[in-house]
Amino acid sequence: MTNPSATTDLFFQQAGLDRRKVQSIVDDTLTGADDGELYLEYQQSEGFVFDDGRLKNASFDTTQGFGLRAIADEATGYAHASELSEDAIKRASAAVQVVKQNHSGTAAQGPSKTNAKLYAEDNPLNDHPFDQKVRILQDIDAYARSKDSRVKQVSCSLLGSWQAVEIVRRDGETLRDIRPLVRLNVSVVVEDGDKQESGSYGAGGRTSYDHYIDPTNWQSYVDDALRQALLNLDAVPAPAGEMPVVLGPGWPGILLHEAIGHGLEGDFNRKKTSAFAGLMNERVAAPGVTVVDDGTLSDRRGSLTIDDEGTPTSKTVLIEDGILKGYMHDRMNARLMGMAPTGNGRRESFACMPMPRMTNTYMVSGDADPEEILRSVKKGMYAVSFGGGQVDITNGKFVFSCTEAYMIEDGKVGAPVKDATLIGNGPDVLTKVSKIGNDMELDPGIGTCGKNGQGVPVGVGQPTLLIDELTVGGTGG
Repeated sequence: MTNPSATTDLFFQQAGLDRRKVQSIVDDTLTGADDGELYLEYQQSEGFVFDDGRLKNASFDTTQGFGLRAIADEATGYAHASELSEDAIKRASAAVQVVKQNHSGTAAQGPSKTNAKLYAEDNPLNDHPFDQKVRILQDIDAYARSKDSRVKQVSCSLLGSWQAVEIVRRDGETLRDIRPLVRLNVSVVVEDGDKQESGSYGAGGRTSYDHYIDPTNWQSYVDDALRQALLNLDAVPAPAGEMPVVLGPGWPGILLHEAIGHGLEGDFNRKKTSAFAGLMNERVAAPGVTVVDDGTLSDRRGSLTIDDEGTPTSKTVLIEDGILKGYMHDRMNARLMGMAPTGNGRRESFACMPMPRMTNTYMVSGDADPEEILRSVKKGMYAVSFGGGQVDITNGKFVFSCTEAYMIEDGKVGAPVKDATLIGNGPDVLTKVSKIGNDMELDPGIGTCGKNGQGVPVGVGQPTLLIDELTVGGTGG
């Protein structure tokens, strides 16, 4: 677990807080409540953006604050402030205790503890000097332009953060976590005559910058972004209609995340607004489809040693061999549904209340050879990478745009296509998965999930999949 001295220095010694007095305020706030906590947060973050041959932005921010929450049945009182002082916490306490009126609750048992540490505590922002970080981006720009004369614009960014949290509960239990996070992004625009196309690649995780600024690695990111952009120069308009669709491994799991994952979060199912509500232990997907949410993967972008309520993250089986087996829970929704928390209570910052959110969500490998999957399709589409998408949680309907896709003709990958969108219904698509590859991959570490205005880092993944029938939107004949 996290060294207690690290957060004690940040939240108590530097802020001048007395731990015993803070604990007394928390005890008073939560007496008679069903649950709640004091969430303390300190974060440093930086960002470097290099665009059009020059450094366009360099930023460094430090934020700190607390959120105090009291829960009575389904009602939640929440107050937050960026001021770390006993007076501020007392004012917050007076505000949130209103939910306890006419309520006498029994404090829920605190989270179980874990000794697992999924990432190092070192601050990545301190690893390399300012000029070296800028120089890396300059090198990326120069390398991309040297690869092909058709490169007209290069955009790249280096982002990092270091977050320390401490969670104080009524029972005197204190839980701590220190979370590094870095990401490198590359985007390339190419031009040939009157045609312009773009390609992009990104990678990141809960580590230092070292792996991502190694030339061996960032050059491969540039190569992939450039390959995608040049490929799109020759792409033909995507056809429209219903057809078999093969999804590539890795990042295409974002479709799974959006179209299916959100519908398996506990709050939507408790409120019966999810398309999966009331279907526990029933078949919701084709045989062989197993989907898990796993926050325990070392160094992954979506991983957490503990969630933002202090619960250790877990590997939660959501769908097993096509049968719905579980939901992702925070503490409140788990209690109200008579289930156990799964370590999925997450918040964007101290200014936000936690709610059920995904961590690393992926489909488990099957036994099919990916090449055999492609050979089995007479005419269809092969979708390798996605951009933006939208989903309606209540019915599972989704629309996703493809950033890299190909036609499949007589079992062979054919011409690249552009402007393709995939349109469907998440629960329905799960029943049409007929072949599952043995090549499950996780995405390179670029996912950010939005829900109710909050964004949190996540991971996705899947093996190669064959969906027998899916609607493709396109402009081709």
